[in-house]
Amino acid sequence: MNIQSILAVKGSHVVTIRPEQSIREAIATLVTHNIGALVVVNEAGLPVGILSERDIIRALAKNEALFSLPVSALMVREVIIGEPHDDLEAVAHTMTEKRIRHVPVLDRGRLVGIVSIGDVVKAQRDQYQGELYTLQTMMLADQA
Repeated sequence: MNIQSILAVKGSHVVTIRPEQSIREAIATLVTHNIGALVVVNEAGLPVGILSERDIIRALAKNEALFSLPVSALMVREVIIGEPHDDLEAVAHTMTEKRIRHVPVLDRGRLVGIVSIGDVVKAQRDQYQGELYTLQTMMLADQA
């Protein structure tokens, strides 16, 4: 199973924001779309960072005046990027080791989706449930 299998179900829509927009705008966008992170893109639409709810909350604990700051002041600049053919086990491992929850997906230099740790866990769970169902069916057929 790979990232493309998740995007085939989830879709390719990615909510983005520009680095010069304010943290207040970022928060409003997160709330409007009921999501946990925004991909920060440049004028060409390429990822230059990522901003999560956690990034905002942690910064807010230190600086209550952050609402007027630009997104670029808080965004994570070292973005780990996935590609549609990336293996989900490898992606899950990287997300766990790097303690990240979102991986933007690029295909031929174009942003085509975003995968969350929840998407990966659900895909793995669905795969295991399918395998379990197959094994149960085989066992029942052998007993008949």
